[in-house]
Amino acid sequence: MKTLPDIKSSFSRLIATPSISALEAELDTSNLAVIELLHNWFSDLGMQCQSLPVANTRNKHNLVASFGQGQGGLLLAGHTDTVPFDEGRWSQDPFSLVEKNNRWYGLGSCDMKGFFALTLEALKELPLDKFKRPLHILASADEETTMNGAKAFAAAKSIAPDYAIIGEPTSLKPVYMHKGHFTQGIRVTGRSGHSSDPAKGLNAIEVMHLVTGQLLKLKQHLANNYREDAFSVPYPTMNFGHIHGGDAANRICGCCDLHIDLRPIPGLALDDLELMVANYLEPICSQYPGCIHVAPLYPGSEPFADKKEGSWTQLVAKLSDSQPEVVNYATEAPYISQLGCQTLVLGPGSIEQAHQPDEFLDISYINQTKDLLKKLIYHACIK
Repeated sequence: MKTLPDIKSSFSRLIATPSISALEAELDTSNLAVIELLHNWFSDLGMQCQSLPVANTRNKHNLVASFGQGQGGLLLAGHTDTVPFDEGRWSQDPFSLVEKNNRWYGLGSCDMKGFFALTLEALKELPLDKFKRPLHILASADEETTMNGAKAFAAAKSIAPDYAIIGEPTSLKPVYMHKGHFTQGIRVTGRSGHSSDPAKGLNAIEVMHLVTGQLLKLKQHLANNYREDAFSVPYPTMNFGHIHGGDAANRICGCCDLHIDLRPIPGLALDDLELMVANYLEPICSQYPGCIHVAPLYPGSEPFADKKEGSWTQLVAKLSDSQPEVVNYATEAPYISQLGCQTLVLGPGSIEQAHQPDEFLDISYINQTKDLLKKLIYHACIK
């Protein structure tokens, strides 16, 4: 085995390598440099590594690293990208690992480049010659935006693990279910004109008033008819997050935009939710043909559910000494689970640090995570 970086060096190098995902081209960066780091490290460990370009991205790649042959085994999955950052709100350089207050600060330290460094550290201490079932590692692209990396990997079905762990920050508690995320932009295009003669125009704000009325009916329908009591908010939610229309009090509004956010529970697919929105708005669309346009603001994420009483969930709960939980944020889990594996979300750090200035990982998680990963790999691949 070649000499591998120590844990602090691998953290530092991953954080120092930008891999920002953004829908705006001027903020978006390739993750290829991070992929190359991981490719080198896991190859030096003796794993077979493959870098795969991801379609419909700006030079983004997935990495799949595997050790062992055959079916089954374990997949450890995570994303290589980070969100953009507001430099003015950081106390130090986001791309430099800073240690203070028993914390490691840096963009991606918690969400979630650090997970790969900890996985590497765990594998250094395991007898790779004793593996009976394969171990796979997925380092994916664009989780923070489109999730195209995980979607492409799931569609390829190149591996068939028995179990999967997605290393998002959950404070090392196993998460077996979460909501999805779906956004839509609704534009009403009317006819502008002078406010002194309303009949000569079509006021887009007035039409949007009818649209919001129908959406509020849908919001109530979702609350009344879909429920999962495991969630703190046990029904699908709808939020009106942005609205803008018009330019002057004495002018008939010619255009009005509304942005909505919906969080479906498991059992409510995004396609079904999109159809519901269309059906509820259909009477307004018929009344004002060609005036209403509805489209996703950006790709959504499906809800996810595994079995709380499943064998993998119960084993991981025992090994982590934590009860299985549900969360409201979205992950790559619904796509990874398409491989047919029992899937959980579990990783070091708190979700409260994700997407925040001065993001950090508490140093206490380092040995805890390494030891837990060793136990999970042992049970899935060696025992």
